[in-house]
Amino acid sequence: MMHMTFYWSRQVTLLFSSWRTDSWLSYALTLLACVLASVLYQYLEQVRYRVRRGGKPKEGTAEEPFLWQTKGAGAGNRGKASVAKIVGGVLFGLSSALGYLLMLAVMSFNGGVFLAIVLGLTVGFMIFRSEEDDEIAGVNSTCACA
Repeated sequence: MMHMTFYWSRQVTLLFSSWRTDSWLSYALTLLACVLASVLYQYLEQVRYRVRRGGKPKEGTAEEPFLWQTKGAGAGNRGKASVAKIVGGVLFGLSSALGYLLMLAVMSFNGGVFLAIVLGLTVGFMIFRSEEDDEIAGVNSTCACA
């Protein structure tokens, strides 16, 4: 039966008809997998962000992101994919696929799965994202803009 509202049960079918939980152990392992997948999603986003930025800039310098550099952008270089663009594209695809799988897992409407995914995203954000990254991206968390 497909639920259309949140429910609390150890019995859940997640993503595939073969991924069913019927015991507390299988349910706990499923929730752990959801947490780990969510943390991995945040990690992939952070790696993708760093590739797009071209690595960590030196203290006090404003470097142009690697993928947006215009050096050698003459007519002969148009259409040539850089390694960074390919890596960025692959990371985007992996991150998107994992993000959609997490969304589909939440759509199981199981309350435990929902909480496990939110917990994993939160833990991953706290581990892999830093205030330094927000400052570099131009987001100031202490700004009281009106």
